[in-house]
Amino acid sequence: MKWTLALAAVLLASTVGAAPASAGTPTTEPRPPVADKVFTQPCQPYTFYECGTVSVPLDYARPDGPKLTIAVSRYKATGSARQGVILFNPGGPGGSGLFAAGAVPKSVRAAYDFIGFDPRGVGRSSPISCVDPSFYATPAADPNPADDAAKVPFVKRARSIADGCAAKSGAELPYINSVNTARDMDEIRKALGEPQISYYGVSYGTYLGPVYGQLFPDKVRRMLLDSNINADTSAVWYQANLDQDVAFQKRADIWFDWIGRYDNVFHLGSGTEAVYNSYFKARSQLAAKPAPMVGPAELDTIVVNSAYYDINWVSNAKAISDYVVKGDATGLTKYMQQNNPATADAENSQAVYNAVECNDARWPRSWTVWNNDNTAVARKAPLLTWSNAWLNLPCAFWRVPQAEPLRITGAGLPPILMLQGTNDAATPYEGALRTHQLLPSSRMIIEQGGGSHGLYNSPWVGNKCIDDRATAYLLTGAVPPADVNCAAHPLPDPTAAPASRTLPHP
Repeated sequence: MKWTLALAAVLLASTVGAAPASAGTPTTEPRPPVADKVFTQPCQPYTFYECGTVSVPLDYARPDGPKLTIAVSRYKATGSARQGVILFNPGGPGGSGLFAAGAVPKSVRAAYDFIGFDPRGVGRSSPISCVDPSFYATPAADPNPADDAAKVPFVKRARSIADGCAAKSGAELPYINSVNTARDMDEIRKALGEPQISYYGVSYGTYLGPVYGQLFPDKVRRMLLDSNINADTSAVWYQANLDQDVAFQKRADIWFDWIGRYDNVFHLGSGTEAVYNSYFKARSQLAAKPAPMVGPAELDTIVVNSAYYDINWVSNAKAISDYVVKGDATGLTKYMQQNNPATADAENSQAVYNAVECNDARWPRSWTVWNNDNTAVARKAPLLTWSNAWLNLPCAFWRVPQAEPLRITGAGLPPILMLQGTNDAATPYEGALRTHQLLPSSRMIIEQGGGSHGLYNSPWVGNKCIDDRATAYLLTGAVPPADVNCAAHPLPDPTAAPASRTLPHP
């Protein structure tokens, strides 16, 4: 699940049927000629992809009514034994899925046409907007309130975002949701002339995939779900965000403990408590005198980033260390320049995030409920709870009638493979287990102690125990007879050479 701060268990056993015999035997599937009519030109700037568009109904209840344009990209299968197409969603809601064939290894790219798309409302697909990007200019106000009076400006701000979404994206806004995006995926399948699709989803994509499978179970060939959201109707989306707060606190504790074990490198103190003290010192100093683009809210986003990806632990800890030890905020400012929320693309992503989550499910309309619930959670998870609350609070004032989330049962789906780290903060393990239970045909590959978000084919995770099984599944349809436990990938060594942070194009 996306958590871009704009300001900033018992394993449940499940049974799985054997894969159909044909699923384990790769066969050459000719590319339907109709697909070439979709992809009409080389993509820019990545000309080794082909680009095109698919027209879909704005409102599926009125299929002959107004249309939206969905942007799609294709990286053609490079091998002779083509197995069809893989549709990909990298997460969000609000993330672009174009030009991402490097998300799978060479062997998978040989077997499949890799199809990326911008979901409705995102990027090149009839994009929406809620506010001027300058609304998210940094430094922002400290998200952690000292008292109830300090919460009032954030409540007003959330209401203004909801009002802005209705004003700037009103005609399209009611139709930006997960169910319609899943229907768009099936329109892409039809446009490509494919009888079925295989699907690979990460983070929010692990919710979109089961939604598609619930609506079109006979159209799913294979489904790989990486870093899984709780798809239970009781969790989508309000409870899932509260659960996320606790998981982020746990993951932050792990990062701060790691920093404390390398006090000879970072000089932020030995032990978790000492590192927290240094962090809060930096937070207080930035509150009194912000650095360029950086106040306490932005410092918190660095913790969020570290909770997502431990590949950034070294650079993020060094940026904090340089500020605390040397008074040098260069690293903090550089981070915000690279992750600036006040750009058109970032604002569009945030608008879609709010639209999908607010439209998908019912949210409390009473500020008192939000205040009581988040106050209670903040006692256990004080670091980031309020930042997450303000991110989602526009849903309390949403102008569009809210719906009940789609009930996921997994009925009629083929064997599914799920990948999950037990310390994932963005998609907590307990929620992933619940989705595992909701998908009776699923098997889970569990990285015990792993906390990075997005595990498969990641150059900064590199867990062969996970990668080999996921690749075998995509190529053969084979799932293990039972859930598999893998050891966690090693944590970064701050004394080693920096690792690559860019997911390569093919």
